[in-house]
Amino acid sequence: MKKVLSTLIIVFGIYFAASAQTRTSNEFGINIGYNAATVYDNSSAYTSDYNSGLNLGVSLEHYFSDRWSIKGKLIYDQKGWGNGYLSFPDGSEVDGVNFHLNYLTVPVMANWHFGRTRNWYLHFGPYVGFLLNATESSNSGVDIKSAFNNTEVGFDAGIGVKFPVSNNVKLFIEADGQGGFTNVFKDGSTVQSERSSINFGVLFPIK
Repeated sequence: MKKVLSTLIIVFGIYFAASAQTRTSNEFGINIGYNAATVYDNSSAYTSDYNSGLNLGVSLEHYFSDRWSIKGKLIYDQKGWGNGYLSFPDGSEVDGVNFHLNYLTVPVMANWHFGRTRNWYLHFGPYVGFLLNATESSNSGVDIKSAFNNTEVGFDAGIGVKFPVSNNVKLFIEADGQGGFTNVFKDGSTVQSERSSINFGVLFPIK
């Protein structure tokens, strides 16, 4: 929890520092999305099956110009993978296991806005994910969080478009992807996460 609070302080500190230096516009957003998550092993190039989930997020975005802005998000992120396996001390294995990992993810991204009306955008930047819980399907959702690292660091990138509804409301749709740099497991393996999503949301201008 201390790591979560520290990261939030940094994110909002960057936001308010930027706001104090410029007088351009700001936006608050709320979104929901569909996740398709998996993991891959760098040592063997193995990729698991995808696991479906959802994400729920809020965002703060500060515009430096009509081209560039910075955006911080706070996301409840359902990740994991499908058709994996469990290994036991006696050497036995259970196949066809689905792993469910839920994170609190905090990306801080630069946004580049393009198009005639600047309604299209690309966003990219680092993220930190804090593991909330981890379960697997073969044992009625037993807690296996102790086998995983509590923190994930990676890179987030995506493309989206905004649809103005009025002077005070915009809708948006975006395709977003995350790739982890750190290992999922504590055991020293080279397994890292991937997550793609389609997100829908609403934006409100703030001062």
